[in-house]
Amino acid sequence: MILSELTVRDVRCIELAELSLHPGRNLIWGGNGSGKTSLLEAMFLLGRGRSFRTRNSERLVRHGQERLVVFGRTESSESVGYAGSLGDAARSGSSAAAMGGLVHAVGVEVHRRDGPRARIDSAAVGSLADLSRVFPVQVIDPEIHKLIEEGGRRRRRWLDWAVFHVEPRFADWWVRFARAVRQRNAALRERRGATRPWDVEVAALGEKISEARRAVLEQMAPLWRETTAGLDCPAAELQYFRGWGTQHALLEALDASRERDEARGLTHAGPHRADILIRVGGKLAREVLSRGQQKLMAVALTLAQLRLLKGVSGTTPTLLLDDPAAELDAAHLRHFVGQIAPLGCQLVITSLHPETAAFGTPDRVFHVEQGRVGRYNAPS
Repeated sequence: MILSELTVRDVRCIELAELSLHPGRNLIWGGNGSGKTSLLEAMFLLGRGRSFRTRNSERLVRHGQERLVVFGRTESSESVGYAGSLGDAARSGSSAAAMGGLVHAVGVEVHRRDGPRARIDSAAVGSLADLSRVFPVQVIDPEIHKLIEEGGRRRRRWLDWAVFHVEPRFADWWVRFARAVRQRNAALRERRGATRPWDVEVAALGEKISEARRAVLEQMAPLWRETTAGLDCPAAELQYFRGWGTQHALLEALDASRERDEARGLTHAGPHRADILIRVGGKLAREVLSRGQQKLMAVALTLAQLRLLKGVSGTTPTLLLDDPAAELDAAHLRHFVGQIAPLGCQLVITSLHPETAAFGTPDRVFHVEQGRVGRYNAPS
C-alpha cells in the first residue's frame, strides 16, 4: 500500500497541509524548524497511531489547539502502476478505483485530554494496530541509533511490527496476553494468591508470542547478514532472548519467580521482558560501536525487516527518511540507496535542499516554510 493523499491539521507547527503524494520518490524540503519532520510524524501517526519521536501523542497537537486531525487515502501500489524501482518509478495518474485496486480512507484524531482515536473507511478501529494493515509505514530518522543503544523495549516493538505482518494471529495473542498479565499483576498486588488461572493463560499465550518472534527473527537472520555486508557494517549476530530462561517452559518460570513477583506485584518472566541481543565479536553492539556505527546497524535492522516483509508477506511499506544525507557520509549513503532500490518502497524524504542527488530526481517535491506546505517546481 502507498499513501496517495494526506491532510494534516494542527500537528506541531502545521496548521493545515494537503499533499498529493507520488507512489515513487517524494521530497519535502525546507529550513530547520520549518515543519518537515512534523509531516513525517503525521504520516507515521496515520499508520501506527503514534509518533516516532514521542510516546505522548498529545504533544503533537499544535500550541493553542485542543486536537489534531490527520487524514489519508491509501492505495495498493499495483493500482497506481508503481514499477518498484528508484530508477524507473512509474508516473501513472490512473486512480486505484478505476484499476480495481484497494483504496482505504484512514483518519486519526488526537485530543489533548482523550488521546488518539482512529477510523478506517468511516468505521472506528478496535485497536490502533489495525492501522498498519491498511498503511504499513517505517521510518529512518536521526534517532535510529537508539534501536541499538537503548533497552529492549524499542527492539521488541521493532520486531513485533514485522511479526504482526507475518503472523495474522499475533495481534490477538498479544492483546489477550497483555490482559492476562494485568489480571495476574492485580492478583499479586492484592495478595490473593489465586494466580493459577492467569498463570496458565499467560504461559500459553506467552509461548505462542515467543515462538512467533523467534521464527521471524530466524527468517530475517540471513537477510540481516546480507544487509550489514551491503552497508559496510561490522559483522554482527542477532540473538533472541525470550524473557525467561531457555531451560524451562514459561509456566515453570512463573512458578519459580512467584516469590519475587508477589514481593513486587509484577510478572517478571514472559515475552514482555524479551530482547533482541545484537553482538559484535561476542560483545553487545552498544558497548563497542561508535554512534555512527550504531546508526548504520540500526538502518540495517530496518532494511532487513523490510526485505523480509516483501519476501514473506508481500508487504511493501512506505519508507520515511528524515534527512538521510545529513546522517550518512557519501559512501554509506550510496550503499544505502543500493539497498533500498530493490524494495520498491514509496519514499518520502526530507532535506534542507530542493534536490536529492543520491536518490535521483524526485517524482514530486514539496516546500515547507514556517508550517506552510506547497508543491515546488524547480526553476527551469
